[in-house]
Amino acid sequence: MTDEITQTRPVGALVHALSILRYLSARGRPEGVSVIARATGVNGSTCFNLLRTLVAEGLLVFDERDKTYRPGLGLVELAVGVLGANPADMIRPELERLSLQHSALMCLWHITGDDRIVLIERAYDPAATRVDLPMGKRLPAYSGGVGRALAAHRGLTRDALRAPFAALRWQLPPSFDSYADSVAEAARLGYAVDLGELYIGVDVVGSIVTDAHGTARYGVSSITLAGQIDATARHAIGEDIATTCRRIGGALFATPGPGAAVRQT
Repeated sequence: MTDEITQTRPVGALVHALSILRYLSARGRPEGVSVIARATGVNGSTCFNLLRTLVAEGLLVFDERDKTYRPGLGLVELAVGVLGANPADMIRPELERLSLQHSALMCLWHITGDDRIVLIERAYDPAATRVDLPMGKRLPAYSGGVGRALAAHRGLTRDALRAPFAALRWQLPPSFDSYADSVAEAARLGYAVDLGELYIGVDVVGSIVTDAHGTARYGVSSITLAGQIDATARHAIGEDIATTCRRIGGALFATPGPGAAVRQT
């Protein structure tokens, strides 16, 4: 009796889509639709439609400026259960997308057990005038944009904020009331803003990545020179970062089983 699997003809669209994904993953650099179509042997219009679908599903990222495609975070979500890759390596494509889309330095921060945030990865738009931060930069957990978002996520009351706020160091210190108000705003928006307070002349927008238990694990922030973007652009960056952080958390961290407690730290 012939095995049922051997009788089933492969689905052409799926075979083509996998060819595209394998090609771009092996290529290691973004490519345009015509190059991808030639390399994979997929008809041009079919290739274009498949690429659009793969982008919509998060498996590929489309660069609007260069009209190119590259692997996206959705591939990580599919593979994370069988791979022990460095999270920073897996998150980097999203940092690159954010940096190019918003012309900003994008930073990935690891939130440590001793209430520090440490810069572990970054990406930037080569065409943009920018500031820079060294890898390994350490900051107190509640400072800047990521710090405010972390305080908001942990649900710290105004009274609970007073002690950590007193220990923070700023180049242009905000008042406590202003800081506490910005934490409350971060809880409402899902992202936080620091306008030249941590570092004079530098604006920061940040949000956090949580695991399946609600524990904050990473922070993502945009860093621009003061005056480079207006409030509308900051809001767009903040929403994009917050959405991206949620997607990263879903991709990297498995959902807890039934009955698992959700906690915040």
